[in-house]
Amino acid sequence: MFKNSNENVTAPVSEGKTYDVKIEDIAQKGDGIARIEGYVIFVPDTAAGEEVTVKITRVLPKYAFATVVE
Repeated sequence: MFKNSNENVTAPVSEGKTYDVKIEDIAQKGDGIARIEGYVIFVPDTAAGEEVTVKITRVLPKYAFATVVE
């Protein structure tokens, strides 16, 4: 039972950049969930199965927030 410390892992996304993602699931509060290299991105106003282009608005150690680019 080894514990893996991911504190020094950097996010595979950068704030202000855009990415093409597929919404895989919906979070408890209704935001869409996309993943890039396993890293979770919350995207409001999306539905599961949608393929959208998003702009990252905030990056945290374990997840990020993004908005859909129109």
